[in-house]
Formats: sequence, structure tokens, C-alpha cells
Amino acid sequence: MSSTAAVLPCQLSAQVLGRDHLRGVAKNRLKPRQVQRHVFRCSGGLSVIRKVGDRLRQGDTTAQEILSMHLEKILVTDQAIGSFVSHQIDAALLEAKQIDKQLSAGLDPGPLAGIPFGIKDNICVSKVPSTAGSRILETHYPPFDSHVVSALKASGAIILGKTNLDEFGMGSTTENSAFRVTRNPWDRRRVPGGSSGGSAAAVAQHQCIAALGSDTGGSIRQPASFCGVVGLKPTFGLLSRHGLMSYASSFDCIGPVTSSVEDAAIVLSVMSTPAQQIDSTMQMALSSLYHEHLPDIERMRTWPLLGRRFAIVKETIGPGVDISVVDCIVTAARDIEKLGGVVDVISCPSFHLGLPAYYILAVSEASSNLARYDNIRFGAADSSRSEDFGDEVKRRILMGSYALSAGHSDSYYKRAQEVFITEQQPSFPQHDFVQCLGSQYG
Repeated sequence: MSSTAAVLPCQLSAQVLGRDHLRGVAKNRLKPRQVQRHVFRCSGGLSVIRKVGDRLRQGDTTAQEILSMHLEKILVTDQAIGSFVSHQIDAALLEAKQIDKQLSAGLDPGPLAGIPFGIKDNICVSKVPSTAGSRILETHYPPFDSHVVSALKASGAIILGKTNLDEFGMGSTTENSAFRVTRNPWDRRRVPGGSSGGSAAAVAQHQCIAALGSDTGGSIRQPASFCGVVGLKPTFGLLSRHGLMSYASSFDCIGPVTSSVEDAAIVLSVMSTPAQQIDSTMQMALSSLYHEHLPDIERMRTWPLLGRRFAIVKETIGPGVDISVVDCIVTAARDIEKLGGVVDVISCPSFHLGLPAYYILAVSEASSNLARYDNIRFGAADSSRSEDFGDEVKRRILMGSYALSAGHSDSYYKRAQEVFITEQQPSFPQHDFVQCLGSQYG
């Protein structure tokens, strides 16, 4: 997929990019080049990160050219798509220049050298607005980087800006942001999913090569499915949650959004190093380089899934699921069988309990976690929670407070915990994978 470069427009408002002088920056420092915009995405293999890295190290391009290309794309498309809520243009330019200097001197800045990233706006980046999509944090500038952002920067990644989300991650459409609505790049009449819809839309629109999202109950996986990109929710505890604004602490995970499985594995490898161990959710043992275990797609054998068993839980494709989604699941199952895999349809009678148990636990933890936003420690002193929180956040706080109240905690919260513990037991010991849908709607 490729397109020709366009002249930088002067129509993007300062509110969108967060800097009054952006248009001047675009004109004076980022002069358009008549080159193929997404040439890195066209030749051999699927990993954009590897292709860009190879071209950088061979001297075929520079980090500044890559950054310019993606900033041009943002200028052209983001007013309509709404992926980003803020940008750090000056810092990104300085970082790109530094990477080019290191490469010219024969140094390797790291595996993500020159790769532009978007960061979901509930993940802290030092001295950059981090709002979680809420008015109550509109003036919040963290003095530190989250662990995963520190790991990205240490590997040479360039942070372009913060991507949009449903307020505090509470939603599945990215329409609940206090600042703007994000639209699906493939069809602007449709939603990109949520709550990491800004990150998924940014990668799908090629505004950045990779992005970070957070997943509590599908908030990376569902928008990745809606936008046609790869979203990975790591095993809980693999990545540090330090610097992630909490929604439901028992479920929250940070993960990558990329355009290929290999790129997701590369980013995961970078972020899972234990060098900066600072919380109890991160593993102490040195992780493997996940991307090194992926087979070369060009040398893949005829039946790469031979010997692998897949399970489809029949309760996930029953009544209430759009027929077009069921058709996609069946088509994918047939493709798996053509590649040598075995697909079984199995039953999990307690599966229907998962969603209500999740919601009770999530809103209960949210009501506790969001108590810190009291317009004293966070938020404007001349405002109030009822004014600064959006409707969806207030609903979930009320539901969580009710579920934790003295007369109802045993009936709701305790029972939900019991279901959660029971459902965590291995249910499919004879299968390697469970094939699930991203959403019941097509």
C-alpha cells in the first residue's frame, strides 16, 4: 500500500496538535519531499520496524525523513480521524536529529531507532500532557516516564504524541473522550473501537509505525480488530504498570498496537526487559526475544499449523452475535484447517458468567481508584468531580460504589470474585489456542 506525498496543509488547528506554532514548524523544518510515502511497507516481509531499521542503518533514509513523513500524514488526516490529542513536535525533532548523529558516528541507538510511536493518553510521558481523556486531568503534566515509555526511549523510539481514548479507558468506541471523537480510518462513519481507539486508528492510518494502548477488558484487542491492525494484550504481570493511570488494577495491561505480528513481538521484547524493575507486576526473570521465535514467512512450510489444536467456544458464536461475525469466525477456522491446524467446537457452560463478573469487578475497582481525583490532589480547585468527570465515568463510579456498599458487597463483589477465580482455571488443556471474536457486532 502506497501513496504519493502531498504538500503540507495549513488547516490543522492548534487545538488538534497542541502547539500554536506547528504550522510554522511544518513549513520551515519539515519541507515536503516528493517520495513514496509508505515505501517501507511494500517490499518483502511484514515487519515495518525491521524495514525502517534496515534502511536507516544502510543510509538509505534518515530518522528526520521518517519523522517528516509521519508528521505530514498527521497534518493531512488527523483533523478528520482524531487519533491524537497532543503532540511533542520539538522533542521528536531533537530526538530524530540525535539518532541520525549516532548512526552517522557508527553507533546503534537501539532496535527501535527512528520508529515513531503514539502513546495512549493514560500512559505517563514526562512533561507531556497526560489526561486519560478527562477534563479533570487537562492540566496534568507528569514529572516522570512510565516504565514502558522509558524502555521505548532507551531503544531509540521517537514519541510523536498522545493518542485519544475513552475517558479513563471506560468505553469501547472512543466516543467518550472529553476532547474529541476518533473515527475509523477505513470508514469515517464508523467507530474505531475502544478504549485504545486513538492508537489503533493512528497505526491503521499510518500516522505512526507503532503505538501503545492499555487493555482492561478488550481495549487493545477490540479496536485493533475494528481498524485492521495487530493488538497484543500481554499476560498480566509481564509488563510493568508503572505510569499507567489505573482503571481496574486487577485487569489493566499495557500492550503494543502495530501493523504486523512481528512488529508486536519486537515492541513486546523491548518493553519486557526487567532492567528497571519498580513494581510487583513485572517479572524478574530476563524475558526472551519474542520476535526471534517467529518463523520466517518466506520460508514457512506448506502446513505451518500442523499439529496445533484450536478451540472455538460455541457460546461465543450463539444468539446475539452478528451473523457476519460468525461467518468470519467460520472462514478463519477453514483457513486454519487449510494450514494444517485442527479446529474443535467445544462448550464452556459457565462462559456467560464472565462478562457480568468482569463488569462488577471492574467498576468496583474503578470507584476506588478514581477516588484520588478529588480536585485537591488532581484537578482544578475551583471545579468539582461532577463537573469534570464525563457521564460514563460517573455511571461506573456509582455502580462500583453500590457493588462495594455494606449491604451488597457479598451479593455482588464477592460472588464476582468467586467466578473470576474459578474461570481462571485451565479450561482447554488439550488445545493450543482459543479462537475468539473481537466483538459481537460486524
